[in-house]
Amino acid sequence: MQLIIGIGGVTNGGKTTLTNRLMQALPNCSVVHQDDFFKPQDEIVVEDGFKQYDVISALDMDAMMNTINAWKKNPIKFERSHGINTLDARTIEDSEEKDATIHILIVEGFLLYTYRPLIDVFDYRFFLSIPYEECKKRRSSRNYTVPDPPGLFDGHVWPMYVKHKKVMEDLQVDVVQLNGTRSKEELFNRVYGHIQNSLEELMKMLS
Repeated sequence: MQLIIGIGGVTNGGKTTLTNRLMQALPNCSVVHQDDFFKPQDEIVVEDGFKQYDVISALDMDAMMNTINAWKKNPIKFERSHGINTLDARTIEDSEEKDATIHILIVEGFLLYTYRPLIDVFDYRFFLSIPYEECKKRRSSRNYTVPDPPGLFDGHVWPMYVKHKKVMEDLQVDVVQLNGTRSKEELFNRVYGHIQNSLEELMKMLS
């Protein structure tokens, strides 16, 4: 049984922290981080003096979808290649044998719900939001490999977030809204509880 969960939302909203907690708590759980699929810097378009990182064209979405599809084809093989200890000792590689074990993939990123092929793979979608001032404060306290140039947050990052959030709403994507100003524990408990309830329902249906 396979379950794909999206953890999306605003930059510095707590996506990675929540994802890491969930990965530790859920069985046979793999993670795909959207940030791993940025194109090389020389392929990122520059507009209004800023490199346009916060747009879908800055990401190699074909490579991201190929990675997700590789997990879907064979989650055990994917887990082992990523150093995850599967609870299922059997190896099912490229076979037609049905695997009754639960395998979970969390996809984490800032642009999960505006790209239709990606939207459609999710069984559950969560979206973290925080207010402008809190987001700006968190962003300014982060140390990035490539530091933000002056004015990037107000001139590009936040406007792109607002734009893409509206696209998500216009597409009527079904997401569970999460308040990123809540405590890490509260956010984890809410999402973990939601997933556990869903798994229990699925197991009842299969039994």
